[in-house]
Amino acid sequence: MEILRASVYDFPHYYDLVYGSDWKAEFGFLRGSFERYAERTVHRVFEPACGTGRLLFRLAKSGLDLSGVDLNERAVEYCNKRLLRHGLPAAAWVADMAAFHLSEEVDAAFNMINSFRHLLDETTALRHLQLMARSLRHGGLYILGFHMTPTRGETTDEEFWSARRGHLVVNSHLWTRRRDLCRRLEHCDMTYDVHTPTRLVRLVDDMMFRTYTWSQVQELLEKVPAFQIVGVHDFAYDLNNQIRVMESTEDVVLVLKRI
Repeated sequence: MEILRASVYDFPHYYDLVYGSDWKAEFGFLRGSFERYAERTVHRVFEPACGTGRLLFRLAKSGLDLSGVDLNERAVEYCNKRLLRHGLPAAAWVADMAAFHLSEEVDAAFNMINSFRHLLDETTALRHLQLMARSLRHGGLYILGFHMTPTRGETTDEEFWSARRGHLVVNSHLWTRRRDLCRRLEHCDMTYDVHTPTRLVRLVDDMMFRTYTWSQVQELLEKVPAFQIVGVHDFAYDLNNQIRVMESTEDVVLVLKRI
């Protein structure tokens, strides 16, 4: 097996295969949330940390006006090439999700799987949320999904995904190496085992996330009074089932409304 130490985000084809295979539940949840929670018809939608645009291009195909930003140039290039391939305008550009500018306000925005936790300190996370609030029309939505650190019960410390497209197979493994609750940093390692008919490669990466308990989430949101929580769901993406956050809750999808 060939070992390659690199950022998994620099391989958007593999990333999109692993995380794009179960897009339908998230897509349906987003469209349903736009209809249920927004005060006006959602037309313009923005995705911070859009990556490969696995959801962005599908929402664009459904008739919405989409745009997105991401720090990784390769992911943005992959996203725009796919949009163009489907007859849609290139709508992603390279920018920090805590330092971007939109020329027009949008009706809704989304950030579904933990990208928010890459903002590693309070100042940057707060700046991101303030920017998102300023980017939304009044009554617009920001749908934010991420894992929390439960304060009771066991914490999930590893996850596996596997996906296939033709002769290409990618098996992904993410695990927590160390969790520092005082500094609120979670150090993780990740591997992609990439199988092709002629090659087996293991991509090895490490990454850092900010930790959040539910009380810490609430304390942060209290500093952004422009947002009101109007829905709390989990990664089951069941629009008809709002959850009650408990001490053992690990994943949340918050529907934030700009008031």
